[in-house]
Amino acid sequence: MTSLFVREIPRAEHLAHLRRYPDASHLQIPEWGDVKPDWLPESVGWFDGEEMIATALVLYRPLPGTRRYLAYLPDGPAIDWRAPRLEEWLDPLVAHLRRIGAFSVRIGPPLVVRHWDAATVAAGITDPGVRHLRDLPAAGIDGYALDVADRLRRLGWRRCAEDDGSGFGLGQPRYGCEIPLAGRSVDELRGALAPHWEQSLGTAEAAGVRVSWGSAADLPEFYRLYTATAAHDGFKARPPEYFGRMWKALNAEDDDRLRLYLAEYDGEVLSAALMINVGSRVWHSYAASGRRGRQLRPSSALLWRMLLDARAAGAETYDLRSITPSLTEDRLLGRLRFKTGTGGRAVEYLGEWELPVGSQGKVLQRALGVYLGRR
Repeated sequence: MTSLFVREIPRAEHLAHLRRYPDASHLQIPEWGDVKPDWLPESVGWFDGEEMIATALVLYRPLPGTRRYLAYLPDGPAIDWRAPRLEEWLDPLVAHLRRIGAFSVRIGPPLVVRHWDAATVAAGITDPGVRHLRDLPAAGIDGYALDVADRLRRLGWRRCAEDDGSGFGLGQPRYGCEIPLAGRSVDELRGALAPHWEQSLGTAEAAGVRVSWGSAADLPEFYRLYTATAAHDGFKARPPEYFGRMWKALNAEDDDRLRLYLAEYDGEVLSAALMINVGSRVWHSYAASGRRGRQLRPSSALLWRMLLDARAAGAETYDLRSITPSLTEDRLLGRLRFKTGTGGRAVEYLGEWELPVGSQGKVLQRALGVYLGRR
């Protein structure tokens, strides 16, 4: 491999590369840039001579009153993280971003460091002596991912402050839940459900809760439930136009990239969620439910149908997104119990890392942090 260089690429080239190598995060496809109006998107490619060997979506956040930017690659870049010399990949990226005017670069290497099986998490939840996922024996640890963390530190990168576990903070969550689908039958998936989950699903099925696909016309109904969830769980709801923009942007290139699922009973929508499909992975996003009909367990029926559809479509992993790593009794523990009750494994990602760029990088990082904190 000769010395790599990074440059901007047309959207069409980015899309063409992803069709050949489809397993990027949904946050790394060009369409995601159209969802985020406060950020300026750019598609970039790594080149070895004339050959493009990797791509990424960069989101630039301007610092008001300047021509300087925070450059953010959420869940990316999808490069060879096991390469002996990471600087051969990262240095040309930083050089390109510096030319654009970046004062700071934030990345999210798509690597899992540790994972815990569902039974271990369930036992930890009931054990008063266990306060954190890290207190539990991991089912697996990736030494390569740990090595990446050490190498990033030596190259001057530092780990960003962690999300609070709610999934609604700045950046992407450090802990999540994944359900492996590859090679598993429907009976095997059902057999992996925790007893409380199987009981909830049986309740919904016996009651006749019906799950179906929605359309753009159903987004207001979804938004009604989403705002009710925000009020109950104590997070700030996104505006309704965000979801209209998401629907239009993600389904522009592939009309099955984003789906809306609705769980109904007696003509009333009780629960809803979005599913994002990219490559061999699907993401469960913005699950929402109201207070009415909770005894019918519509959220269990909804997720079960989404799991079956993802499996039938050939997905290998169902990503349930963020969980809390804290096993003490708090408002997020119910979400952890619900997600891992599906038989999903709890995972710890490598997390997000940042690098100040130039002599003013650290000062401007703090200035942007103050600005975002006041919004």
